[in-house]
Amino acid sequence: MRILVTGAAGFIGAALIERLLARGEQVLGIDNHNDYYDPELKAARVARFSAHPGYQHHRLDIADNGALQGTFTAFAPERVVHLAAQAGVRYSLINPSAYVQSNLVGFGNVLEACRRGQVRHLVFASSSSVYGANRKLPFSEGDAVDHPVSLYAATKKSNELMAHAYSHLYQLPATGLRFFTVYGPWGRPDMSPMLFAQRIRRGEPLQVFNHGHHRRDFTYIDDIVDGTLAVLDRPAEPDATYDAQSPHPGRSDAPYRIYNIGGDQPVALLHFIELIENAMGRTVAKELLPMQPGDVEATWADVTALRAATGWQPRVGIQEGVLRFVDWFRGYYGV
Repeated sequence: MRILVTGAAGFIGAALIERLLARGEQVLGIDNHNDYYDPELKAARVARFSAHPGYQHHRLDIADNGALQGTFTAFAPERVVHLAAQAGVRYSLINPSAYVQSNLVGFGNVLEACRRGQVRHLVFASSSSVYGANRKLPFSEGDAVDHPVSLYAATKKSNELMAHAYSHLYQLPATGLRFFTVYGPWGRPDMSPMLFAQRIRRGEPLQVFNHGHHRRDFTYIDDIVDGTLAVLDRPAEPDATYDAQSPHPGRSDAPYRIYNIGGDQPVALLHFIELIENAMGRTVAKELLPMQPGDVEATWADVTALRAATGWQPRVGIQEGVLRFVDWFRGYYGV
């Protein structure tokens, strides 16, 4: 198949493309290689597969509608995985316009390109952040997600609504995946695993927010890729049991689905730090700080729906995942 992946130089995008190429797909990757975090890391990710005969790479911004539509027309993808976005909860407090351009304008351009190109299935990245101020755990796709606590979360919820509108109006099969705290080799430098590992490497104290009481449903990158592929291979269909008098947020009478994808086992952040310290052979001081604006105390994915639909389940436990991450970290940074 011809599969277009946006966010090709990103953490999840690069890992997904490697797997798609390994199974013989023709892949076009799109990324703007912005400097939100180290562009050299992005380039190194793409270098792993850039010479593959089944791969093309286009450096462009999805907010540039003309360039995006031209790329779609030339490649004529059968399926699209949309992972490009301005990421990060905390950065959305500083530079909100970046989120509007990439996550709203850019996603609107992607939807329109899929409609015009008659794409057979759009899989797009949502986020666990859409659960916002919810306190009922685990988080389920049937929960209301009307109280975001960051602009980033609001844009991801908006993406779900926009995708449903296109699915309803144009019968575009669309599946959204709510990713839960993805970690592993080639991870993002702005996320806690990399931040912690860098400071532990230098012997510096760690800033731990919410006084160390955070719990996160960490999800290893290989499990994320497995789940994304499982969904990609099963285009969304209308739900024959959908009840418009009691609507379910994750299903529809249009070809539209929303799934959680997480490790299904929340981990105390201090325990996660301890695992990294043990793997790196060094312990550092912790500076316990209050909760940050836009943050939430705990996340936990109910993955029942994804498991039932595809047979997927998380396979890499937190201890094994951290060891794999630290092994890569040492090799990449020469520690």
